[in-house]
Amino acid sequence: MSSTSLPVLFVADLVVLPGMVVSLELDEASRAAVDAANTGSEGRLLVAPRLDDRYASHGVIAKVERVGRFSSGGPAVVLKAEQRGRIGSGVSGPGAALWVEVEPVEDHVTERARELAEDYKRLVVAVLQRREAWQVIDQVHQMSDPSAIADAAGYAPYISAERKRELLEDTDVESRLETLIGWTRDHLAEAEVTDKIGEDVREGMERSQREFLLRQQLAAIRKELGEGEPEGADDYRARVEAAEVPDAVREALLREVDKLERSSDQSPETAWIRTWLDTVLELPWHVTTEDSTDIVAARGVLDADHHGLDEVKERIVEYLAVRARRAERGLQVVGGRGSGAVVLLAGPPGVGKTSLGESVAHALGREFVRVALGGVRDEAEIRGHRRTYVGALPGRIVRAIKEAGSMNPVVLLDEVDKIGADYRGDPAAALLEVLDPAQNHTFRDHYLELDLDLSDVLFIATANVVEQIPQALLDRMELVTLDGYTEDDKVAIARDFLLPRQLERAALTADEVTVSDAALREIAANYTREAGVRQMERFLAKALRKAAIRLASGAERVDVDLADLKDLVGRPRFTPEAPERTSVPGVATGLAVTGLGGDVLFIEASAHEGKAGLTLTGQLGDVMKESAQIALTFVRSHAAELGVDASFFDRAIHVHVPAGATPKDGPSAGITMVTALTSLASGRPVRSEVGMTGEVTLNGRVLPIGGLKQKLLAAQRNGITEVFVPLRNEPDLDDVPADVLEALTVNVVGDVLDVVRGALEPGTTGAAAAA
Repeated sequence: MSSTSLPVLFVADLVVLPGMVVSLELDEASRAAVDAANTGSEGRLLVAPRLDDRYASHGVIAKVERVGRFSSGGPAVVLKAEQRGRIGSGVSGPGAALWVEVEPVEDHVTERARELAEDYKRLVVAVLQRREAWQVIDQVHQMSDPSAIADAAGYAPYISAERKRELLEDTDVESRLETLIGWTRDHLAEAEVTDKIGEDVREGMERSQREFLLRQQLAAIRKELGEGEPEGADDYRARVEAAEVPDAVREALLREVDKLERSSDQSPETAWIRTWLDTVLELPWHVTTEDSTDIVAARGVLDADHHGLDEVKERIVEYLAVRARRAERGLQVVGGRGSGAVVLLAGPPGVGKTSLGESVAHALGREFVRVALGGVRDEAEIRGHRRTYVGALPGRIVRAIKEAGSMNPVVLLDEVDKIGADYRGDPAAALLEVLDPAQNHTFRDHYLELDLDLSDVLFIATANVVEQIPQALLDRMELVTLDGYTEDDKVAIARDFLLPRQLERAALTADEVTVSDAALREIAANYTREAGVRQMERFLAKALRKAAIRLASGAERVDVDLADLKDLVGRPRFTPEAPERTSVPGVATGLAVTGLGGDVLFIEASAHEGKAGLTLTGQLGDVMKESAQIALTFVRSHAAELGVDASFFDRAIHVHVPAGATPKDGPSAGITMVTALTSLASGRPVRSEVGMTGEVTLNGRVLPIGGLKQKLLAAQRNGITEVFVPLRNEPDLDDVPADVLEALTVNVVGDVLDVVRGALEPGTTGAAAAA
């Protein structure tokens, strides 16, 4: 059929199908369409739905039957829909209305369509019978045109506007009827389920009414006997019976409710029981969240939130992959042992340990709860207080589960190495049961006195110093070390994470302020000497605040480059000091690990006339004092091999480790002390670009040390280009970033004589130092 031009009337949240008669309130746009229809198209227009997502491709050609007003006084129009129309391109037409080309759509009725129409009529009659709409049923029986029967669904209240638009855009009668049959069958099935639920509810209400009557009679009997019943006991019993809790928990709850019913309002036990009942009922006993099984998406979330940290990300992805395979094979154990995981993230401050826990929860699709353990000294903070104490509360673990609202959240135990112990108990010992995958499926809080299944909780602990964690507790956790970032990592983190965050906090945009990579690298190299990026973020925030002042003073744009750093954040805080410190004999550069990450340690040796002996300063621990004694003995016993005059040891020798206010201890300074003493005795300075770490024995063997990755990162940050490390630490080099190994020359040594030969400047040997 040829197309025609018609004005368009868009109708919001309503779909008109052929055969329908509707009344619409007229606004300015719809009045223009109706006026245009009466003027230029013999009272005919196109009615098209306008839903939220898009405009429809089809509408319905309708006839303006009447223009008038509603009983409320508002203008209205009555339209009778006649035929589908396919909407074409826009055309010009009289009036202010929008005109379009409309191609009428003819319906083709087949024998198959007639059979489907009869099936659909029977379903519609079944729906109407449930509503006792007998007059409408008679009208349905009189309908015979399959197309009209399908389009009558426009009056059906159980079909949404989106589905009606599907019917409007479907030009095939058979397809429309098949779709409607499926929808109507689903609606009937849902209605039957609703009726069944309603019947069950009525039966339950009758049972509840009977119990209510009996309890009212029991209350009247108690009143006659002079036994008062505390108000609200029935409410607790009803809550317990309706709660989804394990059977053992329900029995314990009902026992407490019985006690509550027998207690008087004056009894202090009443308040304790009510508080306990509220706490237990609020726990999510049967609530769990579904883990995400998309490994690629989970890794994408972790990569988007954090730069680097590949080992941690790999561990989380492994955990996800195993859970997904267990779920696929039906091996998921309900309340099973060892189904959870305990990961310890250890590393210096500012490397992203705490924020990584939240990213893990996001990747898994779980709830996230943070439990701060720093400074906790009371065991009851973990296990809860006995209910006999006034103001008793459950422990932090139970409160974390309650806060999460599910039994399988990600619980971050922050700063687990800073737990203390005193007369109130040892919280670290109380954590043993919580973090043991073989025991925590029956964790018992002192307040609850009920078994709580923690086996599906993903515990993530964080710590700065692993050595401060008790060995028994450390044994229950899987250690993942975050040793800090390289200079390139810091620049990438600053560009991708820190700078956008600080721009937002300073109310600036990237068009107003830019920071070059060279400036970021300068801040990372010479303004900070940290393993993490906290101090770097503070410098960025300071630079952006200064930039905001410039913009407020009239500048259109601020570009932060190397030349601007001095004005914005001041002079560099750090410069390489190894060349200056090691320019004289007797000073060697060692590598150490502190609570703040890796650092360089200068060991100075001096000799003067006086009583022969060794003086140690610098607030050294027992281990470092022993290392100094061993180093002196080794140099004395191997004086000939080292080119040292034996008379050197008749002088008073002083070994000092600067920064005396900072306690220092650990088994990794032995070879540094040997090198410093040999340098002093031979008069040969230590090469300024050399750093070293390792313990030494009396016969000169170099013993392995810990924290090699952090020490090499510190060496790179401090401008050292060559390091000596113990031979038995060679496997640890696999964990060091490739760019760090490229920047350093790493010598693995087993004999301290090799260290001395490689570290000292070439020169005349002998008793030069004594001169």
